[in-house]
Amino acid sequence: MNNQSVGRDVSLDLFTSKGILPISATAITKFDTTPVTTNTTSKGLDGMTRYGVFPDGWKGSLEIDRMNGNLDAYWAQIESDFYNGVNTLPGTITETIQEPDGSISQFRYTGVMFDFKDAGTKVANQLVKQKLDFMAARRIKVA
Repeated sequence: MNNQSVGRDVSLDLFTSKGILPISATAITKFDTTPVTTNTTSKGLDGMTRYGVFPDGWKGSLEIDRMNGNLDAYWAQIESDFYNGVNTLPGTITETIQEPDGSISQFRYTGVMFDFKDAGTKVANQLVKQKLDFMAARRIKVA
């Protein structure tokens, strides 16, 4: 819109160690991402302070309108696996952005671990909002 990106220009594919996490694009109402960095400071004998900023992964969250039990079922399986000693492997998120100029940008978050932060508050005549956080080792530009 007016040569600017808007949220509906983004689509997501969530892949877990169990396969695709089937959350409808219409159910995802917010997707935010933040790079994680580690900062260092060094002061040389010359008295100058030098700073370092090291990429250290990504974190983010999805807000989801509960339209079915898929996210709850996924997390129930993660819990069951944990208590039964089954290793949970990381997944990926693929973010595809339709740019204002018509081109496509695509990023893949790798080494993703999901964290079900909020199963939602149930109130009469109100939508149930859920929240899924994630941590990723890297974000790689693929297109």
